[in-house]
Amino acid sequence: MPNADVPPLLRQEDPPWPPQAIPGNNQSISGLSASHNSNLLAGQFRNVYFGDSRKDTLPTAADAPFNVYHQQHKPVCLPNTRSNLLQDIDSWANGQDGKSIFWLSGLAGTGKSTIARTVAREYFNLKHLGASFFFSRGGGDVGHARKFVTSIAWQLVHSIPSLQQHVYDAIKERRDIANLSLHDQWRQLVLRPLSKLSACIGERSYILVIDALDECDTDNDIRMIVHLLSEARSLRAARLRVFLTSRPKIPIRHGFRELLDTEHQDFVLHNISPPIVDEDICTFLKHGFELIARDRSLAAGWPGEETIKRLVKSASGLFIWAATAYGFVRAGERRAERRLSNILKNSSVGVNAAEKHLDEIYITVLRNCVSPEYSDEEAKDLLFMLKNLLGSIVTLLSPLSTQSLSKLLNTAQDEADQTLADLHSILSIPKDPTFPIRLHHPSFREFLFDKARCKEFWVDEKQVHQILADCCIRLMSALLKQNICGVDAPNMLVADAQRDWIEQRLPPEVQYACRYWIDHVQKGGTQLCDNGQVHCFLQGHFLHWLEALGWMGKISEGVHAIAALESVVSSNDFPGLWSFLHDAKRFILYSRSGIEQAPLQTYSSALIFAPTSSIIRKNFEKKPYIPKWIQILPKVEEKWSSVLQTLEGHLDVVHSVTFSPDGRTLASASWDKTVKLWDVGSGALQQTLEGHSGGVYSVTFSPDGRTLASASGDKTVKLWDVGSGALQQTLEGHSNGVSSVTFSPDGRTLASASWDETVKIWDVGSGALQQTHEGHSNGVNSVTFSPDGRTLASASRDRTVKIWDVGSGALQQTLEGHLGRVNSVTFSPDGRTLASASWDTVKLWDVGSGALQQTLEGHLGGVNSVTFSPDGISPQTDRGSFPISLPLFDGKAVCQPQPPPSIDVKDQWVRCRTTPVLWLPPEYRPNWIAVNKGIVAFGFASGRVTIVGFAL
Repeated sequence: MPNADVPPLLRQEDPPWPPQAIPGNNQSISGLSASHNSNLLAGQFRNVYFGDSRKDTLPTAADAPFNVYHQQHKPVCLPNTRSNLLQDIDSWANGQDGKSIFWLSGLAGTGKSTIARTVAREYFNLKHLGASFFFSRGGGDVGHARKFVTSIAWQLVHSIPSLQQHVYDAIKERRDIANLSLHDQWRQLVLRPLSKLSACIGERSYILVIDALDECDTDNDIRMIVHLLSEARSLRAARLRVFLTSRPKIPIRHGFRELLDTEHQDFVLHNISPPIVDEDICTFLKHGFELIARDRSLAAGWPGEETIKRLVKSASGLFIWAATAYGFVRAGERRAERRLSNILKNSSVGVNAAEKHLDEIYITVLRNCVSPEYSDEEAKDLLFMLKNLLGSIVTLLSPLSTQSLSKLLNTAQDEADQTLADLHSILSIPKDPTFPIRLHHPSFREFLFDKARCKEFWVDEKQVHQILADCCIRLMSALLKQNICGVDAPNMLVADAQRDWIEQRLPPEVQYACRYWIDHVQKGGTQLCDNGQVHCFLQGHFLHWLEALGWMGKISEGVHAIAALESVVSSNDFPGLWSFLHDAKRFILYSRSGIEQAPLQTYSSALIFAPTSSIIRKNFEKKPYIPKWIQILPKVEEKWSSVLQTLEGHLDVVHSVTFSPDGRTLASASWDKTVKLWDVGSGALQQTLEGHSGGVYSVTFSPDGRTLASASGDKTVKLWDVGSGALQQTLEGHSNGVSSVTFSPDGRTLASASWDETVKIWDVGSGALQQTHEGHSNGVNSVTFSPDGRTLASASRDRTVKIWDVGSGALQQTLEGHLGRVNSVTFSPDGRTLASASWDTVKLWDVGSGALQQTLEGHLGGVNSVTFSPDGISPQTDRGSFPISLPLFDGKAVCQPQPPPSIDVKDQWVRCRTTPVLWLPPEYRPNWIAVNKGIVAFGFASGRVTIVGFAL
């Protein structure tokens, strides 16, 4: 294990910060503070504060560190077990190579978490542990990645005191840093602070221990975390070495495939020689049974070598089997020998699959709960209670204590405690009833949901979701109310509220119900209909639920939940429920910002500024929800406007916006030198891509949506991974700003247009420059590929359009005729026609001959962009849409069809099928637009992005 000769990085007698008390419920430690129920060493914390302001806060996962209170009895490796592996880890940790990650993969039950705790404990004792994060599916904040980076950053500050000011500066610079993408959080809270450490501290190594990454709930987040962790290799003053464990799941394997072999070291745990594993399990069982024999005053040497050998054979290489068997026998106290006999009796003879042996130990433990002394009726009742409790525990989306679970299920707590009393070998059941119950190992969840494996103890997962959905709705209906936290002022900010007061008014079971009731409704297949259970709950408590989510800081989750519910309800079959949900989604999106800041604005601002015909407004304005101090209601619109959301975050002009191919993500490019990625559904900022040193003028997605290209005035093109936000390539070669960028149809080639009068062709995979097209006499504004990828067209300030052969780079045509600079160019879907847009006109050209076919006039103001409708009939511009009636195809005249649905902006109007439908006030007139079916994104000079939806 860790080299004892390495001097500790912090002397144990030197505290990281001098203690300093401040008034109130927080303890300040030289600029950092934690609430009174936090434990800095063990890491039991939720929000931690930097400085004296509650605005300087980092939300953290209380259960992330390896040494949290409820994990204190979890085992570490015994002496003389896992020796070779631990030596390999020690050599890697103290090595000087570029392998910054040690990935320990293994099947379920092979002991990965025990090894992770051992590594974390040893390096913690030597003051080399930077941070740890132990994921757990269904474990609340450790079941997802939203608080991963903030938790790591907080622990690193404790481990490396000189980081304190740098992390504080990052939070002060971006108060909303916890809401940014994982990529942005990692860069600003971890990498940048660590890179600022003075070189005079010497090169020091710190270990990050990340356990069970496969239990993180989102595959994209898993892949992103692997990428982010690999970036630690760039650090110099404080080296980070990452020890990571997981099952060999596909997202993790793919994540590591994207890294070079020189960047990580792998070890497959289940490939260790079986005799070595059996020897370690034997050592564990001997040690455990010696403790039982001593405590129970059993004979020396009990239970004997032969029994130990039988147990080792039954374990089939699974440490979780051995740990469960030992825990079951030990918990039997005076019945220890009988329990051991039951295990031996129920274990199969011979070498069978490891899963079968694990099933047998679980069945033995569960059957032990039902005493043969019970009558048939008593046994039946106990089995029902046991399945109800266990089914709920393994199905919960975040763990609850027995106290909270009993309230959620409306069950007496003493009955729950008695039912679970004999299950300590399977469940971690704290003595404190307010601490959450957890599984010792996720394999028990898989076992319980498999009817063939668990026999009479089988739990129907869908049915449990239905029960939990009913319980959540019942609990919320009984407890949610207006001003549930009892605050005096309607402008009370969430940031200024005492967390303990909120948690007192919104206890864990109520918060659970508010967050997850819709998930359980969907997973359980609850019947959705007009005036049904869900509809009636929303009609009575929708505003109460929103207020509660506001105090909990979970409004974004509410947006996605309502949208998900709306998507599965038929507007034809259940028009009442669908209309309510549709209006509820508009209500949340419109008022989201205000409710997030001050939840009581749900009843004032959100309600009174809703349109008069809003179903939510009509439903709740009849009741005394609107505060009495509002005497005269403002005059508002009758219906919701087309504006779905306004996205704010850019600090300068937004010059380009574009949708991803699937329409779920919006990218915006700004003169503030950044690109931002937004979730179209909720409006949440997903990524901020930083790296350009000049304004960004163009942005585009690759055909598969996985890569984003940005073109900047800094003379470069950058390629970004959309999932992780990582910079993949920087393409340099232009001698002036880059105005436009586009992918070839197969995504393998990229073309960039520049004000240096050239067009360049790049290989996306390698970033190599393939061709430079010269010939324009002024800057090039736009470039595009033909649908087959063989031809390239460029539009220039020199008033011409040029057509190039992609294979040879030869100039094929120069199209002249525009009287002003050409701003945009595009091919028709069949590649035979080219449309070019100038300040005054749109011109249509025959690609083969270069002949001008038609000039479309009548624009008031310049045309910035032009595209074809999917059927090739109608060129669509940001100033208008034009049906074509020309002999363009095979020499045959095309009859002008009914104009297809299209959205454009002309002068002060948004137009649908060339008909003005929405007048834009001056503050809503955009610099740039992007259209995806009926959704339009507007980019403004102020840096604002607005999304508008139209029914086509």
